[in-house]
Amino acid sequence: MPSIVSKSSFKTLQRFVPDYAPYTITKYESERTGMSAVVVDREGPKVNGFFTLATEIHDDSGAPHTLEHLCFMGSKSYRYKGVLDKLATRAYSTTNAWTATDHTAYTLETAGWEGFAQILPIYLEHVIVPTLTDAGCYTEVHHVDGEGHDAGVVYSEMQGVQNTQGELMDLRAKRLLYPENVGFRYETGGMMEQLRVLTADRIREFHRDMYQPKNLCLVIVGQVDHSNLLHILEQFEDSILNDIPPPDSPFKRPWVDSDPAPLLQRSVVETVDFPEEDESSGEIAVMFFGPSCNDLLGASALNILLVYLAGSSASILENTLVEKEQVASAVYYSTEIRPNILIQFSLSSVATDRLEEVEKRFFELLKATAVNPLDMTYLKDCITRERRIIKNSIETSSTPFSESIIYDFLFAGRDGSRLKAELSDMKEFEVLASWPEAKWQNLINSWMADANHVTILGKPSAILSKKLKSEEKARVEEQKKKLGPKGIKEMEKRLADAKAENDREIPKGLLEHFPVPSTKSIHFIETITARSGAAKQLGRLDNNIQRLVDSDNTKLPLFIHFEHVQSNFAHVSLIISTESVPIPLRPLLTIYLENMFTTPIERNGKKIEFEQVIKELEKDTVDYGISLGGGIGNPEVLVMRLSVEVEKYASAIQWFKELIWNGIFDLERISSTTVRLLADIPEAKRSGSSMLNSIEEMIHSAPASMVRARSTLVQALYLKGVRHRLINDPDAIINQLTEIRHKLFQFSNFRVAVVANIEKVAEPVLSWESFTVGLDTSKPLHPLEKRLSRISEAARNPGRLAYIVPMPTIDSSFALSFAKGPSSLKDPRIPALMVALSYLDAVEGPMWVAVRGTGLAYGTSFARHTDSGQISYSVYRSPNAFKAFQTGRAVVEGFVKGQTKFDALALEGAISSIVLSIANSEATIGAAAQMSFIRQVIRELPEDWNERMLEKVRAVEIDEIRTVMKDIVLPVLTAATANLVVTCAPVMEGELLAGLRDMGFTPEVRSLASFQDDYGMGVPEGADNEDEDDGMEDGDEEEGDVDEEGDDEGDGGGDDNKL
Repeated sequence: MPSIVSKSSFKTLQRFVPDYAPYTITKYESERTGMSAVVVDREGPKVNGFFTLATEIHDDSGAPHTLEHLCFMGSKSYRYKGVLDKLATRAYSTTNAWTATDHTAYTLETAGWEGFAQILPIYLEHVIVPTLTDAGCYTEVHHVDGEGHDAGVVYSEMQGVQNTQGELMDLRAKRLLYPENVGFRYETGGMMEQLRVLTADRIREFHRDMYQPKNLCLVIVGQVDHSNLLHILEQFEDSILNDIPPPDSPFKRPWVDSDPAPLLQRSVVETVDFPEEDESSGEIAVMFFGPSCNDLLGASALNILLVYLAGSSASILENTLVEKEQVASAVYYSTEIRPNILIQFSLSSVATDRLEEVEKRFFELLKATAVNPLDMTYLKDCITRERRIIKNSIETSSTPFSESIIYDFLFAGRDGSRLKAELSDMKEFEVLASWPEAKWQNLINSWMADANHVTILGKPSAILSKKLKSEEKARVEEQKKKLGPKGIKEMEKRLADAKAENDREIPKGLLEHFPVPSTKSIHFIETITARSGAAKQLGRLDNNIQRLVDSDNTKLPLFIHFEHVQSNFAHVSLIISTESVPIPLRPLLTIYLENMFTTPIERNGKKIEFEQVIKELEKDTVDYGISLGGGIGNPEVLVMRLSVEVEKYASAIQWFKELIWNGIFDLERISSTTVRLLADIPEAKRSGSSMLNSIEEMIHSAPASMVRARSTLVQALYLKGVRHRLINDPDAIINQLTEIRHKLFQFSNFRVAVVANIEKVAEPVLSWESFTVGLDTSKPLHPLEKRLSRISEAARNPGRLAYIVPMPTIDSSFALSFAKGPSSLKDPRIPALMVALSYLDAVEGPMWVAVRGTGLAYGTSFARHTDSGQISYSVYRSPNAFKAFQTGRAVVEGFVKGQTKFDALALEGAISSIVLSIANSEATIGAAAQMSFIRQVIRELPEDWNERMLEKVRAVEIDEIRTVMKDIVLPVLTAATANLVVTCAPVMEGELLAGLRDMGFTPEVRSLASFQDDYGMGVPEGADNEDEDDGMEDGDEEEGDVDEEGDDEGDGGGDDNKL
């Protein structure tokens, strides 16, 4: 790209290359407005932007959060709701934002620099010069609808979280940690009672105070044209100078110029009730103030101490409280970067009647750790491993250093010197490794064991659950009474007028003015494939890496797929067929996999305890895990993975061997794991969206399916049977685990994937010979299981089934429908289907406008599942899932019947979104290598499938789109051809039942328990001590989208099962 500007008002404050990463970091600052930009030059197809403002407020009004929403409603030059997202979609981009306590960040993710550059000035104008109309504030923040109920996008969002356990505990902790003059005390998302009275003028005032260029930092990661960037920013500054306060006017910098938070003067322990019908277990949160965030060495030391204390099952707190004493299901730690770092420990699933006792035990352990000898060998291993983890995370992250840059902007000097000191090298680890034991013990004492602290004991309360619902019902009734029929009609009209103003049609010429950018600036990461053993049956390759692999003289038949990338690490995965495991034993794999890395092993005739195994494993690795293969496009297989420094490639293989064949089925470990997994079941059953997926798995997966066997609704019963047998017949469980090992770990079940710089790997093939010793290598390789072969009869012939599952834990409804779809990516309808779904699901697209835009649901989405030959439609958090479903059908039907015209510009945007999805799936070297493996091995597609598919996608005609909407999409919204699951608040049951029946479904109202299956394990009477309410509690609804096992090309990420 050409250099555009020769002189700029942006001066370079810092430019440096970290000595452990091949990225250049540059910080610019404008001499005109004070706006700053930090660029991380990083190769890859994506450019990511985080446009960050330091935001501080001393009330619970929610102004920061509401402003984050309102900035997307239009700007000075683009005065139309949705115009930013429509333009972004055309430019291979997507937008989003978040509001934290101390900052607001607006994100822009783009495939390639050209699209990013096109959207950047438009986006910045939305941030700095938004319209902030009364109508926008009314619809987005809070209003009263035509039935007298409170509504609004922000209001509904906070309504879903304000009375949850986590929010109630967190808010009380803030009040105890910080006094009234400190912004960290407040709920920046907004409390419902304050959102109901928040005015547009207050929001505009907050914007005027905080949203100034001098308080804005652009963090940009990717392949960036610096000259073009500075030119864009220069022009943007020119365009806003008359709309902002004079750049030289006084400005109080948030947080830096504010009164500092005082240190705690005493320790406080408080109990906070949260609404919960099951009063059996609660939570503990313990908070301390740590070092200054500008004390870089201290911050690094704190991270090491937290890993040492609670980083794994071998660490002191986790090992004692979870593994041995079993008084909590987990001990988590976290830190929040603030002027003084906030340290928090969370203890989950603690028996309610033992909350105080366990809190005291927690501090006994901390104090004992501070005075007793430390395991200095393990602590130094933690230091070394943390250094490796940081280096690996920089390679595997698509946005390296972005978080550090944001917090440097918030709390450090403007010149970037602290940023350079933090990121330029890793010498602090050398300093920490030299510290004596006494220094570490002093830090444990001063920051935690002897420090003043705030402890919140989260206690479940059924009374509070009923009280909150009763009070809210009474408040709404009083509101209706006060408004009266006339007042409610006026509210309805006001809302309709506001919507009409917001939803003015965007002039077509405005969108046409911005062409779809060229794809020339999208630089995909290239990998080189090589094959060995049975993998060569996929075809012989001719490249330097293949010749290198072939030169490793061995006739080992093991299937090994190599992906050559420029990396300091080797990511080694064992993909394991599960077909040979007997179906009744497949649910037991949950315990087997949980214990894989945390069980004793036998070595040279001696038992190595599991704590020592973990310590040795962590010493050799940067990452390890085992899970179902959903992340590689096949959830019916297992993926066991180890990531090591490339020099330790042979060590990784040795670990595979030891963990698989030398693991000891230790009764104490198995019992501990079973108790812990059971303790987590009630929490999983509180989420409407999670249970929606679990029920769908039970309906549409056959018993042979690994997805079904590991479902929460199977584990809820099966684990109770395991617990009973462990007490009464433990040998039976040991024998079953032994049988699983024998059936699962056979040579014919193994495929290996290696992602590394193969040129640096010693003996890439020969190193595996020791792994195969004693295995029968003569048997042919089992084909990989197909999801399609493990679906149920209901999935093969869907139609009219509908299940309504009331859950007292949620206040809204969720829906998921499934119908038949293409079962191969080679199906000629796939290109048109990709465009159709991308078109329908676009931000500010047809479904968004019809469903989310009218308040019928927080969101909807389609997904294709070619691995199982299905298509799905989901409704997330809806006041009436039937109406959202019905509306979705009407939208699709309009296109099918020709009543709704396709928008040519939106179709261009749909194709651009497909390009972005491919870039998302290959954003890093590891992701690019993984997608190459998925294409070639899992999906058996040619290496250039993306390129071929994009050509076909660009050639799709409108008639083809209409045809797939008629033949594939509409059936998932039609009773005769779809199955539907709804989870909902009990009060919604009747209306949903009537609506679905009228639509042609044969709906049934069923409980969660009715879908459970114990796979023949048997739960003797009396073994189940849980109440019949399914362990469900009020008001704890899960955030996030419905998690589906989709297999779209471009999916296949997922940290839990990456290669």
